[in-house]
Amino acid sequence: MEKINKQIAVLLPLNVPVAFTYAAPDELDLNDGDFVKVPFGRKMETGIVWGAAKDILPAEKVKKIIGKLPPPPLSPNFRKFIDWVANYTMSSPGMVLKMALSGMGNFTQARAILPLPKGEGWGEGAKKKIVAYLPEEIHLAHIELSENQQDAVKKLHKKVTENNFSATLLDGVTGSGKTEIYLSAIEEIFKDDTAQVLIMLPEIALTSQVTNRFERRFGFTPQTWHSGMTPAAKKKTYAKVINGGTRLIIGARSALFLPYKNLKLIVVDEEHDGSYKQEEGVIYNARDMAVLRAKLKNFLIILASATPSIETMENVKSGKYEWLHLPVRHGGAQMPDVGVIDMRNQKLDSRHFLSKPLVDAIRKNIENKKQSLLFLNRRGYAPLVLCRTCGYRFKCEECSTWLVRHKHGAYLMCHHCGFKRPEPSKCPECEGENTLASCGPGVERIEEEVREYFPESNIALMASDSLTNKKMAEMLDDILSGKVDIIIGTQVIAKGHHFPNLNLVGVVDGDLGLEGGDLRASERTYQLLHQVAGRAGREGQKGRVILQSYMPNNTVMEALKGWDRDGFVDAEMLSRQQNFMPPFSRFAAIIISGTEESSVSGVGRNIVNFAPKNNEITVLGPVPAPIFMLRGKFRYRILIKTARNINIQNFIAQTFRHVKIPGSVKVKVDIDPYSFL
Repeated sequence: MEKINKQIAVLLPLNVPVAFTYAAPDELDLNDGDFVKVPFGRKMETGIVWGAAKDILPAEKVKKIIGKLPPPPLSPNFRKFIDWVANYTMSSPGMVLKMALSGMGNFTQARAILPLPKGEGWGEGAKKKIVAYLPEEIHLAHIELSENQQDAVKKLHKKVTENNFSATLLDGVTGSGKTEIYLSAIEEIFKDDTAQVLIMLPEIALTSQVTNRFERRFGFTPQTWHSGMTPAAKKKTYAKVINGGTRLIIGARSALFLPYKNLKLIVVDEEHDGSYKQEEGVIYNARDMAVLRAKLKNFLIILASATPSIETMENVKSGKYEWLHLPVRHGGAQMPDVGVIDMRNQKLDSRHFLSKPLVDAIRKNIENKKQSLLFLNRRGYAPLVLCRTCGYRFKCEECSTWLVRHKHGAYLMCHHCGFKRPEPSKCPECEGENTLASCGPGVERIEEEVREYFPESNIALMASDSLTNKKMAEMLDDILSGKVDIIIGTQVIAKGHHFPNLNLVGVVDGDLGLEGGDLRASERTYQLLHQVAGRAGREGQKGRVILQSYMPNNTVMEALKGWDRDGFVDAEMLSRQQNFMPPFSRFAAIIISGTEESSVSGVGRNIVNFAPKNNEITVLGPVPAPIFMLRGKFRYRILIKTARNINIQNFIAQTFRHVKIPGSVKVKVDIDPYSFL
């Protein structure tokens, strides 16, 4: 590594557009990527040496670096990844760096000035930890693979030994053994005893179950990385990652930005899942950025799913991605039978939401000592509370949304900003008592109805807002041990779980995700319902799925009835292509927000007016966002649509050069948006 100049660039983990120039004292032995302590304003900051200074400044105008910090330097490849993500997402590189440093703790407070005495740096200490942490050999459980699985394993092993970039879609029906296939690839990677592997999961709730499985397979406990960890736990894991002291990380999307010493494989499980899209701060899709990281470092990335995204399927069809297909379940298990109940023919009163065929099926399942799952992707007791006398509706004080009633805890809550208020006893408008009505069901209301029908049954309610990680793990153990008869849950229970005794899945409102006219509404609804349906009958007796729908002839319901995923994907692709929608075009969204609506709308109009004229680019808006008020701020949206070969970031950057944005207004850019709210 070449020595840097006396004046160097230091990138700080702040929302700043460029690296700053600092002077490097002669006594410091600095190289690109080193962690340094620098003065910034009245504070000290941790920064990274980002190469030579672009411009040499007068010495009196340049502040000096205070000291070099203990962590090993960030590699050239990782720094290139940070710059690329910043350019693609139109974020400041400092904010991307902030994600990469978020778990390291505060190293500016102690032992900042180097050189340290020999043997006291991070590297020396980490070597001792590695010996204690890593097993002498990896103990692999013997698992019999089908012929189809063996073929997939051989192809992945070949890709591992080639040691080149490859994005491979591992496409298998639920229960086909996708996890076992990529475990085998990890086994091959681990023949290099310095190699590190990242497994990305869309939900923290899946982490404990997957971690236990990996521990049984490999004989050591993987490290985890997610937002629920304490700062101390993050700091400990961060040190192991950067020094090579851990070989396997299982984490949420933020785990992609850890500074691995020798990353050799990424697996993105449930690659289609919308949870991989970060909507705040640096807006990025972790799946797509994971492909980039693998490409920059030249190694294999596996994208696993039973319901791959349309974007990924198009990349397969165009030859950009490899395709490994597992069309049948492992061990002779069959896909469950799927039936659709036309709710227009069900005569239910306003307090009940489960059709008679579904209730009868649950009763029969209990008699057969099998477990049932009821799925409704709506938290709380009811999505709306109104007064039957005057029509008053309870709205969030900060957002243009209704408050959701939560009976457990007796409160009303906004699921967008977190605003809470106690459940009222009377209408605040007309002061009528006993006039408040709960409209529509949430999972708590379904639980109430199920307890009415089956008072002797053991029921587990699983929703993200009512479970801690510990409670979730305990509940999963109860389900696996057979203590639970009926599971009621939101999407937290729909993905990745394997319950051997679960034989019936009932979807309460199959049409829920089709509301709103979102570009991906059909795709997301199909994926979610396919995933939850796939929980049934994974072992032994063939399972059954009952979908309650008011639109039983919808293409999503028709595809689910026949397990015709390929037919659904082909139809969706054709529709997108005919309407010039992604992945056959590109979208970028500009979201403008502020406390004064006139300022927000004015900035939106200026952006549109100053946008360069281009026949290949369509600019739509500005229009009020579907959620017009969010956390006390007015919101407008602009949508930009282009052909795939257009540099949409450059177009937006040219536009912004001419637009003055007041400090009271915030403008965010979302490249390849997933949410249109």
